[in-house]
Amino acid sequence: MDEGDDSAHPHRLALRLLVPGGNLSGLVYGTLTAGALLAAEAGRHETVGDLVEAVTIAVVLYWVAHAYAAVLGRRLERPAPLRLSEVAGALRHEASLLAGGAAPVAVLLLAHASGVSGETAVTAAMSASVALLAALEVVAGARAGLRGLRLSAQVPIGALMGLGIFALKIILH
Repeated sequence: MDEGDDSAHPHRLALRLLVPGGNLSGLVYGTLTAGALLAAEAGRHETVGDLVEAVTIAVVLYWVAHAYAAVLGRRLERPAPLRLSEVAGALRHEASLLAGGAAPVAVLLLAHASGVSGETAVTAAMSASVALLAALEVVAGARAGLRGLRLSAQVPIGALMGLGIFALKIILH
């Protein structure tokens, strides 16, 4: 089997399907951003639809801002005119941020559609953020060749980041 064969590494295949552009940090940023926004905005909006709209707009704005900051930063380091192709490339590279942000929003919508209260749907979405971060830690550990206890020791790191989302909700509400 060659090194690029994803059939030998199912976690690598899953990551390529989730993040075709390869920018895995965007997946993490998007997950954290959506979770934090849900924590901050929960209770401030009258409906789940309003909350979804607010979080979606903020995540899209964050995606564009992240791409713009990368382009402007490069232009400040080495002077060059703004090129639409460079902006488009940065937007493509940072698109994984949208995937990370979409996961908690999708859980919010599914939970709400199942008939639970808005508060419970928000908690489910925030919990999905924590679970995704913990799962990404497991994938990172597995890709590093960790097994058993050494692999499971990776989970609290992602969970700790995710628990910051719940701390934000407690502080703000």
